[in-house]
Amino acid sequence: MLGRSLLMPSDARRSAMSHKSPKIAALIADLQGHDLDAHYLGYFACFNRGQFYEAHDVLEELWLADRHGPNGSFYKGLIQFAGAFVHLQKDCPKYPRLRPAAALLTLAEDNFRAYPAMHERLDLGFVRALITDWRVRLVSADFTRNPLTLDNAPKLTLAN
Repeated sequence: MLGRSLLMPSDARRSAMSHKSPKIAALIADLQGHDLDAHYLGYFACFNRGQFYEAHDVLEELWLADRHGPNGSFYKGLIQFAGAFVHLQKDCPKYPRLRPAAALLTLAEDNFRAYPAMHERLDLGFVRALITDWRVRLVSADFTRNPLTLDNAPKLTLAN
């Protein structure tokens, strides 16, 4: 069942959130007018381009409006999932971020627990498998090797 916050959001709600951030408004401009909220669609567009911080930012606006609603933990989990990859992108010897990335993967997994395998057109079974896979990559290298490369960043798709 699709949450009401994702179905055809009112223009007033959308513009009230988007006007706060011209950068976010620009990221989601071409995603307006679809059956899912442009912020939600923007998360996946940014995530799949490897713009994990931007994915986090775009969805955060939607989460802030609905953090206590039925999809609050779902959005929070997606934000944490993207955040894990922000840590992987920014990891460096001076400021290691592999353990924080693993911690965010675990938090995301915890936030997805209440939701079915398919939620808001997202295959959470697949996302849960990605979480396990990336956490194993980090742990098996004892947090000494960053598994993220330009060629292996995960991609997320929505069902029709």
